[in-house]
Amino acid sequence: FAGTAFLLSVLNRLLPRAVSGAVGASLAFVLHWSYHVYFETRQQGRSPGKRATGLRVVDGRGLPITVQQSFVRNIVRALDFLPFFYGAGGLACLLDPDGRRLGDIAADTLVVEERRPSRAGDRLTLDRRVEDLGDFDVARRIRNRVGLEEREFLATLCQRAERLEDRARYDLMEEVAAYYRKELEIDAPHLSGENLVRGIAAVLFPARER
Repeated sequence: FAGTAFLLSVLNRLLPRAVSGAVGASLAFVLHWSYHVYFETRQQGRSPGKRATGLRVVDGRGLPITVQQSFVRNIVRALDFLPFFYGAGGLACLLDPDGRRLGDIAADTLVVEERRPSRAGDRLTLDRRVEDLGDFDVARRIRNRVGLEEREFLATLCQRAERLEDRARYDLMEEVAAYYRKELEIDAPHLSGENLVRGIAAVLFPARER
């Protein structure tokens, strides 16, 4: 960074060369790594560069990453860079099923592309189809067993989910989904909690799929 270079030049003038070198190296290390850790943990996984390109860092479950995860993925960046210009990291991306570099594998994190929020009328489904829940019997149980108050709750939950903090959103969706998996006898382990909840809402509010 230009700011780091400026501070190093100031240190060289104020301190003996041996001392300024050690202090400067320590300072550069702190500034460099704290930059990534700060934005990844305090700015929803988006550094200015990632924000500009529509990317963000999340943990393996899609939740916000922790300070420890951010520190690990950035420390391992040094290995990703070897032997030059991210050679090892690029090779790891080609071999890993999720396209992750070594740092992301070690920290169990993912770099994902953000999608623009859909229109309010489409948020209930987000391109998820009723077929994801299984056969006709599942849809019939949903329509017959979910009462009016529950329908209103599900509609409100789906519409306001974007406003929730990520971890709270994840926990709430998983809790609601666990209830309906049991109550409606839904065997769909491939669906996450949020996908299941939105799938149920899509059955109840089919007009909103259009």
